[in-house]
Amino acid sequence: MKPMLLSIDINSSVAVYVQIENQVQFAIAAGKLKAGDQLPSVRELSERLRVNPNTVAKAYRDLEVMGLLYTRRGMGVFVNKGIEVKCREECRRRTLEGLHCIVAEAKIAGMECDELVEAVTKSFELDSEPYAETPPEVVALAKLRNRD
Repeated sequence: MKPMLLSIDINSSVAVYVQIENQVQFAIAAGKLKAGDQLPSVRELSERLRVNPNTVAKAYRDLEVMGLLYTRRGMGVFVNKGIEVKCREECRRRTLEGLHCIVAEAKIAGMECDELVEAVTKSFELDSEPYAETPPEVVALAKLRNRD
């Protein structure tokens, strides 16, 4: 069984079960989880994340319905075969759609392209987890520049 390095933020606007689902999808897309890899049991993951086991069970069920995982009774939950490309494409699509929305909001708010590029570059350089608090280095970029 591969260790899953999941972290969740109970204060996030993203539901905990969705955070778990997304992080499993991210791990598959990045090749950290491969076909046939076993995931932690519901109880093990719920204890590690300090969340209700029903939350983990819901995430696993949803991922199974999506075709990403399968359950072998008495054996555990495993990553399905042939889903890596689908996962990568789906993660890229969702990320680019989210980025498009953010860029549109930034333009309407009067931000310049170079400001966005700086923020994206800084965020990419940092070793941050999704759903975590925004690092101070990125927050500091919110200070208005002198545009003379």
